[in-house]
Amino acid sequence: MAVSRTQKEIRQRAPWWFVGLLVFNLGLMASQARDGATKERVIRVWAQSLISPFQSAVSAVGGTGSGFFQSLGNLRSAAAENRVLTQRVEQMELEIYQLRAERSENERLRSLLDFKEKSEYKTVPARVIARDPSLWFDAITINRGSSSGVELNMPVVTPGGIVGRVIGVGPWSAQVMLITEERSAAGAVVGQLGQSSALGSVKGLGENDLLEMHHVSGLEEVNAGDYVVTTGQDGIYPAGLNVGQVVEVRKGSATVAHVIHIKPGARLNALGEVAVLLYHPPQTTAPEQVLPNVEKKDK
Repeated sequence: MAVSRTQKEIRQRAPWWFVGLLVFNLGLMASQARDGATKERVIRVWAQSLISPFQSAVSAVGGTGSGFFQSLGNLRSAAAENRVLTQRVEQMELEIYQLRAERSENERLRSLLDFKEKSEYKTVPARVIARDPSLWFDAITINRGSSSGVELNMPVVTPGGIVGRVIGVGPWSAQVMLITEERSAAGAVVGQLGQSSALGSVKGLGENDLLEMHHVSGLEEVNAGDYVVTTGQDGIYPAGLNVGQVVEVRKGSATVAHVIHIKPGARLNALGEVAVLLYHPPQTTAPEQVLPNVEKKDK
């Protein structure tokens, strides 16, 4: 009975053993088989074909991840480089501003030196060290005083024109009232001194950086663009200094004087360096009184 069961089991398993031996044989044959062209083993080619889609997918995912992290690294590097470049640009802008300021100062000093050489009056160069906040366009303080020969009422000028007059003096500084102040005034003429009869008085408006000229006869020809110079009749400014240029004229008549607005020649809102003229107006002497000639009578 047992022998019969064993033979039956053998008959039942024989096909499976046959299939297994066949597969094993095919495997051996495949493992030894080679491609005629490439001489590569066929099983290796089949295996590579089977796993190639999975390799492509893994490679794509890995490449994407690597590219993402590389992009993040590039962005961080670009941000750091941008900060460095921004700092360099700011530094260069500051250096350019300083160079322009130095060049502007050098040009002003050169102009002041040329003015000093051409001026017939002795001058004291000075620097503006303060402005009165409440009178921004009307008063300045300079770094020269009585120790440099500065005195009250001396005129202060730039190569562009008159600035004002000294109203307060200390040993090493002085206060200057600008020509735009309402209490300031100067004798002036429209046109060339000695050739024009458009004489008048210039004073500040106190509201802006313009000057106003009065007492010019309405019969005189005055137009925008004409230049105005000092006459020396005010006892402060010598004759021939530039006051400014006419920008507006309200025409007068035979009985009504012109009202003339003038833009100062000096840049009063951006003063850096000025010159004090050590000028003393000529002293006027009163005419001698002529006494009648009385003959003495002999007694």
